[in-house]
Amino acid sequence: MRILRGVSAPPEAGATQRRHRSQQRERILEWLRGTDSHPTAAEIHRALAPHLPALSLATVYRNLEVLVAEGAIDEVPTAVGATRYDGNVEPHHHFNCDHCGRIVDVDLSVPRGLSTRLAGEYGLRSQRIRISFFGHCAECEVDAR
Repeated sequence: MRILRGVSAPPEAGATQRRHRSQQRERILEWLRGTDSHPTAAEIHRALAPHLPALSLATVYRNLEVLVAEGAIDEVPTAVGATRYDGNVEPHHHFNCDHCGRIVDVDLSVPRGLSTRLAGEYGLRSQRIRISFFGHCAECEVDAR
């Protein structure tokens, strides 16, 4: 059995500590929700630094941790490289291109009976399911030929 790291679980009731709102955190969240590119922390910093000159990369990382813990964004597991982030917390899956690193949202239904089989064969109860596909995107598949 393989357990994926980086897939965040929603916080338990009463487990989230109250945090002060910050302009930087709000801007990071707003920017993430406006893109479907699944950026790294460094890419988020690069995009926002011209608009928030005092924003450091360490601040971006800290705020991403808070946003993940609050369930406002998700971490996206990748085959290699830095952690990526997703502002879309609606249920969906991801396709990861092993060649170019691109991540694409995939809106497919979870296979029927998957949770039941997980419980029956492994004794595990899932609260949510996210499937990650790995391979080559259409552009890289063409380039490989």
